[in-house]
Amino acid sequence: MATPERAAPQQAHDDAALTKRVPILRIFAVTLALTAVVSVVMTKIHWDGVQASTAASKIDTLLDVMIILSSFVFSLVMVMLGYALWKFRAKPGDEGDGEPIHGNTRLEVAWTLIPTVIVLFGAGYSWWTLHDIEKRHPGYLNVDVYSQQYAWTFTYPGADRFSRGVLHVPVDRQVVFSMHSLDVIHSFWVPEWRIKKDNVPGITTQAVITPDRIGTYQLVCTELCGFGHSTLRATLVVEPGAKFRRWLSPLQKPPPEFTGDGGTATGQSSSTAAGA
Repeated sequence: MATPERAAPQQAHDDAALTKRVPILRIFAVTLALTAVVSVVMTKIHWDGVQASTAASKIDTLLDVMIILSSFVFSLVMVMLGYALWKFRAKPGDEGDGEPIHGNTRLEVAWTLIPTVIVLFGAGYSWWTLHDIEKRHPGYLNVDVYSQQYAWTFTYPGADRFSRGVLHVPVDRQVVFSMHSLDVIHSFWVPEWRIKKDNVPGITTQAVITPDRIGTYQLVCTELCGFGHSTLRATLVVEPGAKFRRWLSPLQKPPPEFTGDGGTATGQSSSTAAGA
């Protein structure tokens, strides 16, 4: 039986022989070409509709970068698979055993290193993007969001103003949504804003959003929360500040079951909060 010292030259010979037979530059060139084609097709699709917040363009750019990286990995795997199926196919009438190849160290290092670099880059870029989005601006508006089977409820600063099924926010002003669940896990998602956060029982989660496009949108739950999950929706209205204040003024206090922060304004003084 061969000792490790004697087997090492044979392993090096196998690596060199396999590398020599594989046209690395051609495979890389075809991979880049296929990556470009797939990336162009995939990044031209507006996956989440119009952009209606300051975070939307940053998240869309992040998505495009990840699509390009994913297209490269997909293309590399497909090109290598196609080459292997063509190059190492059995010839007609060949019923012998396959060539004994013990592995390729360079290939194994490459297919470990490349995904590691891509994942670390994606994690770092995602963290930087989220950190930039969640920077608090002076005078932000705090809105408490309560989710339950199957309704969205909202309280606003000042005298704990309350609305159910309809959410109004002012345009071009940062809003910090403090989210609470009254029963099971739900998820706060407005596609045009791009931000999605879970409402988790027992803790308060927050989403930081600055709407920059006036319009009417839909808030949906994206966490399967029961038989009525598909009905857990609310109308979202983004409007000028003056119109928002007029809508806010006649609202009533919430029912007793809505407790916690209750819409306290943490981004401004109490006097400013009262005027919203």
